This record gives sequence, C-alpha cells and structure tokens, in this order.
Amino acid sequence: MNTSKLPSIAKLGPFIALLLACVFFATQNERFLTLQNFSLIMQQVMVVGVIAIGQTLIILTAGIDLSCGMVMALGGIVMTKLSADFGLPTPVAIACGMAVTMLFGLINGLLVTRIKLPPFIVTLGTLNIAFAITQLYSQSQTVTDIPAGMTFLGNTFTIGNTSMGYGVVLMLALYVATWLWLRETAPGRHIYAVGNSPEATRLTGIATDRVLLGVYVLAGLFYGIASLLSVARTGAGDPNAGQTENLDAITAVVLGGTSLFGGRGMLLGTLVGALIVGVFRNGLTLMGVSSVYQVLVTGILVILAVTTDQMSRKGVR
Repeated sequence: MNTSKLPSIAKLGPFIALLLACVFFATQNERFLTLQNFSLIMQQVMVVGVIAIGQTLIILTAGIDLSCGMVMALGGIVMTKLSADFGLPTPVAIACGMAVTMLFGLINGLLVTRIKLPPFIVTLGTLNIAFAITQLYSQSQTVTDIPAGMTFLGNTFTIGNTSMGYGVVLMLALYVATWLWLRETAPGRHIYAVGNSPEATRLTGIATDRVLLGVYVLAGLFYGIASLLSVARTGAGDPNAGQTENLDAITAVVLGGTSLFGGRGMLLGTLVGALIVGVFRNGLTLMGVSSVYQVLVTGILVILAVTTDQMSRKGVR
C-alpha cells in the first residue's frame, strides 16, 4: 500500500462523504433532492459556516476556540440592544457588536501569545465569561424590537423557482475571499507555517506571536459577522444562542479535513464539512429520525474524520 497517497485521499474525503450522504438521503425521501431543500440547508448552515471560517484559521495554527459560539451570541445581543434600547443607527450598532467580538478575539490572542496559556483553557474561560455577560446584559430576555436593516441578510431572492438567502451569498463570498487570501498572500501562508512549526517559522524571521494575535482577532471579526447573520435569520437577539455552535463549527472544520494538529487543511473543505452536518440533519429530519440520533451520527462522523487525520499524518511520516 502506497501510504504517500493518504493525504490526497484525506483531501477528497469530505467531498466524497458529502456526495454519498446526498445519494443516500435522495433514496430515502423524494423531497431531499430538490433545489428548494438545498437552499434551506444552506440557510441553516450559514451561521455555523461563517463561525467555522474563524475556527479554521485558529485550528490551522494548532489552536482551538471553544468560546466562538457564546462570543457570537454576545455580539448579537450587543448590536440588537444598542439599536432597540438606545436607538443607535443600524450600521453603528452592528459595528459595536463586531467590535465586542473582535475584543474577545484580542483577549484570547493576548492570553495565548503573551502569557502562553493553552488555547483550550483560555477559550474555555472566555466562553463562560461571554455567556455570563450575555445573560447579565440582556437580563436573559430576547431582544425583538430591531430595525429592518439588521434583518436584511435573512431575506431571500428568487432564482427560477428557488429562494436564495442574501446571508448565504455573503457566506459563500467570505469563503472564496478568505480562501484566496490564505492561498495567495504572504500573511495567509504564514498561518500555515506557524501551524506546521512555530519555532522554525520564528527562525525565518516571521513574528509568530503577531500572526497568532492577528488570527484570533480576525476570527473575532468572523464571529461578529455570524452574529449579524444569526440576528437576521431569527429576527431577534437571542441570549440563549450560540450554546452548540462552537462544537458545530469545530465539527465542520474537522470533517472538512483540517488537521487538529495545525498546518494542514483547506478552507473550502470547511464549507463542505458544514454542509455534511447540514445534509445529515436535514436528511434525518425528513426521515423522521429523532434529533438525539442526529447528534449521535455527528459524533461518529467527527471520530472518523479525526481517525483519518491521524492515519494521514502517519502516512506522511
């Protein structure tokens, strides 16, 4: 067996898994294989999909961010409360919400780079901090009196007989732009280098701490955009949002083929990973399967993806 081919198989794996899942569910329910259903799946995954962009950048540096979901929820509460309670213009309120999510990214990055704390511990702590601030600031109440401009991305437009969400278009544009940035620019390549070997990267003259700090702040920006998409999709600022999005985002990244050990992965694979999760949940729902089993299947997929990652790493060695 030629193990040198394993990394290529690992890259193709997410696309093959998505295709097989679509074929299986198409045989189980005739409604699955419709453009309208695929549009629905895209709208269902757009929030997690954008969070997963930031999560991918962090995991590429061999880090992890457990706080992403709750930081996203806090950003949504900030922007809706400032708009509803203080009457701030929509663009200003949105900018303030994104500034808060980026501030949390900055805090995470400083604790990782300056104090050298493990990303897992740092983001576990900021997860709880973001949750507490969200509940206190919102008084555990949903914010519903928000302007139409803040829900625009939740609207749809029609292509033929299929409705497509503006938020989905934004998500796809962010994936393409970030993928090109990672692939074609020096800062993007530095992220891969730091994930592969921080010490070797430092010896080449690259400021690894600056790269890591920038990654966490940039991830915070994506969480802020996800905040806006969440508000647009639900039409409200929900203090109880974001409680599973962190695990969903990590699942999407892992299923997409990005190595948890850093330095290897393709951003577009993360989009495929998010779609795999969305397809399984949508397909199982159409089959009438309980949500508990949907979580079970997701867990199995994650274990299989990590196992494939481990095997490919051994193949490289």
